[in-house]
Amino acid sequence: MTETQLRDEIVRVGRSLFERGYVHATAGNISCRLDNGFLITPTDACLGFLDADRIARVDAHGSWLAGDKPSKTLALHQHIYTADPGAACVIHTHSTHLVALTLTRTTGEPELLPPITPYFVMKIGHVPLIPYHRPGSPQTGVLVEQQILQARKKGSPICAVMLDRLGPNVWSETPGGAMAILEELEETAKLWMLSRHSATPLSSDQIEELRQAFGARW
Repeated sequence: MTETQLRDEIVRVGRSLFERGYVHATAGNISCRLDNGFLITPTDACLGFLDADRIARVDAHGSWLAGDKPSKTLALHQHIYTADPGAACVIHTHSTHLVALTLTRTTGEPELLPPITPYFVMKIGHVPLIPYHRPGSPQTGVLVEQQILQARKKGSPICAVMLDRLGPNVWSETPGGAMAILEELEETAKLWMLSRHSATPLSSDQIEELRQAFGARW
């Protein structure tokens, strides 16, 4: 996509997420990789009412070049792009059921959700929990980058992490692809809560079947 097309796609995805309740108020942000930098939604912008021309443009080092002031989570997005060369769009939200899970979880759990549905296993995979740090903390990006690199080393690359008390970060090759990951992740969290955390996870044999049939990365 051209830069103009990416700007329009960020606006489309932001509006869609807002209108369907995946984001609210000024929470959340979207970024896209360019050949020589990044686009990212402005700080304190509502994703439902973005102006394509005001989306921030920064260079490869994160220096602000044009548009409104970039989101304070820019550094976190950069860590994701650095760790995963295939990532071309990152979305962060404060989606309700996902955040609620971190408020009720048992301390020490390494991942957000067990493998309760085949599409969660196939489309998302493991979702590491990142310990709480204040919004925009530089420590968060470092921890996320470490998780991405560790997962790739294990042979099960990830496309999402969950920031404790804040929300998910998901990434993909396109804004539409990242939005689909976010949707599946939030709906899985909703199912897990509706089951009162008692749904039986898929067995190892069932997960292996998904690996063989669909290349699931679990």
